[in-house]
Amino acid sequence: MDIFFQDPTAIPLPPKEVRIKELRAEPWPDNRRVNIYLEVSPFQKRPNAEVNIINPQGGKSASASIIETMNPRMELTLHLRGENLPGEYHVSALLFYEHEPQEGETPPVEREKMIVDEAVAIFLIGE
Repeated sequence: MDIFFQDPTAIPLPPKEVRIKELRAEPWPDNRRVNIYLEVSPFQKRPNAEVNIINPQGGKSASASIIETMNPRMELTLHLRGENLPGEYHVSALLFYEHEPQEGETPPVEREKMIVDEAVAIFLIGE
């Protein structure tokens, strides 16, 4: 499979070397949605990601799964669940690959994750 990137000088990296370059969260004016920007280094094999937003009380307010992204730059909008709590929110991103079963190996019910990088960003929701 050929993967083309915007920057022709970018060198695609093997899975163990792929990293999160930037994670940013910006709440919408309605304080119910959050724009997430996630950028990863160029890759040879398409990575997966899990994005979670944790509210000021420590509960999960939103989440998203990204399966084998084709682009190193991703933008998504997450809708915050539950009560609109003012304060400091944390968005975390987990970048990983799934363990591929070897020939003759029985695939497990849930594939093992090879985590290659993690990042956390903070944003505020006002009253």
